[in-house]
Amino acid sequence: MGDNREVFTTIKKKPGVGYPVLTPNIRGVDNASAAGASEVAMFAAVTETFNRKNTNCSTEEAMDRMVDVTKAALDKGLKVRGYVSCVLGCPYEGVVSPIAVAQMAKKMYDAGCYEISLGDTIGVGTAGSMGRMLDEVLKVVPADALAVHCHDTYGQALANILKALEYGVRVVDSSVAGLGGCPYAPGAKGNVATEDVVYMLHGMGFETGVSLDSLVETGRWISEQLGRETNSRAGAALMTVKARRQSKI
Repeated sequence: MGDNREVFTTIKKKPGVGYPVLTPNIRGVDNASAAGASEVAMFAAVTETFNRKNTNCSTEEAMDRMVDVTKAALDKGLKVRGYVSCVLGCPYEGVVSPIAVAQMAKKMYDAGCYEISLGDTIGVGTAGSMGRMLDEVLKVVPADALAVHCHDTYGQALANILKALEYGVRVVDSSVAGLGGCPYAPGAKGNVATEDVVYMLHGMGFETGVSLDSLVETGRWISEQLGRETNSRAGAALMTVKARRQSKI
């Protein structure tokens, strides 16, 4: 996060698009505010070991810090989005209690987070475990204040997102070409590919406001820049279809 300010102040921003800045502490909030940000994001993991590995603090300390960071941001007039990590499994502690997830999500919501993103950080969840977790979380946080953040390590991300949609969740975190990962989640793949999510949503009749063709082209471009293949199944397939059509012209 050392280059947060440089990235935020040099990218071309589009009207109507949010550009939240990840802020693990109050200094981060101050820096984000000084750079002109209008929204920040903070995070905590459900499990003790992941918090120790990721931010060198206990779960209780992580939550206390979250409350302090959220208050500092709200005092500056910033919106705050909260992230709960390891909601469907932890690389160090295994199965995670849905009740523990619900308790942490409620604390974030009560602290003033306008939205809480529930992250399957290592991508081990299934539609079944997603449903059981949401059963508990929705008892204490409304669906319109929730998002899901699914990594695709076991190829279950789209199934988990579909289950969340059935529960009324309408915000999905994703990344172009499936980029991402976490250094403290060994073996975890990147976040679910935006191309795959949009392809599924359009097939279901949802309005996303996203041009799938432009999205696929962006995924192709960034994968080339990084010297890697795209992690998007839909993106790869649509690029193949496009190439075949062009070859016939």
